[in-house]
Amino acid sequence: MTIGQAHIRFESVTVGYGDRLVQRDLDFTIGRGDIFAIMGPSGCGKSTLMRSAIGLLRPFAGRILYGEDSFWGVDPERQKILMRAFGVMYQGGALWSSMSLAENIALPLKEFMGLQDEPAREIASLKLALVGLAGFEDYYPSEISGGMRKRAAIARAMALDPDTLFLDEPSAGLDPISSRLLDELVVRLRDSLGTTIVIVSHELYSILSICDNSVFLDTETSTMLATGNPRLLRDESDNRQVREFLTRGTP
Repeated sequence: MTIGQAHIRFESVTVGYGDRLVQRDLDFTIGRGDIFAIMGPSGCGKSTLMRSAIGLLRPFAGRILYGEDSFWGVDPERQKILMRAFGVMYQGGALWSSMSLAENIALPLKEFMGLQDEPAREIASLKLALVGLAGFEDYYPSEISGGMRKRAAIARAMALDPDTLFLDEPSAGLDPISSRLLDELVVRLRDSLGTTIVIVSHELYSILSICDNSVFLDTETSTMLATGNPRLLRDESDNRQVREFLTRGTP
């Protein structure tokens, strides 16, 4: 694996729902091993774009390429193979409330790898330990804190050893300390496993602290205004909206 080589490319991508255009003419690249932020104000279409990237929403136009494969241009069997390399943490965590943490993580292992109960639980324990939740295998989502549920959701997203991890608003609703610990976990996962991590977020502290690269989506123009290292965009961008977003409107 070569860190930094092109991993995902968006070429003239336009997304929306029905007759409603959400974002248009998006062109940017996510490097292998990047922690990449899809950022912008609430309602700009960040999660919509992520849905297209993970195979849940066909774009109106353009191509999303994983390596040389155009995801929406290949046959359904090839799409399934590509999707097996994705791990997704949805905004609310989406853990099954009636299952323990170990059972939540074991589910995709049984479904997609055909593992039996014991080996699936062993892997689930390893994934929970990876996110700092060793010993919590038999706890239910309702029995742990919000920050722990987020970490458990990341552990489930990592169950099948994906090479690309998508995190939708991972810090939303967390207190500052829990948010910082989650940011540190994301960096450790990237550094230890080489995983490409795509974060949908409008949380400035997280974006500026851990992201190597980013794209800024604008609500008014329904397109991207900038792409690049968010700290450089904050300090050097010639676009007023980008600077105001990244400085909370302060000079």
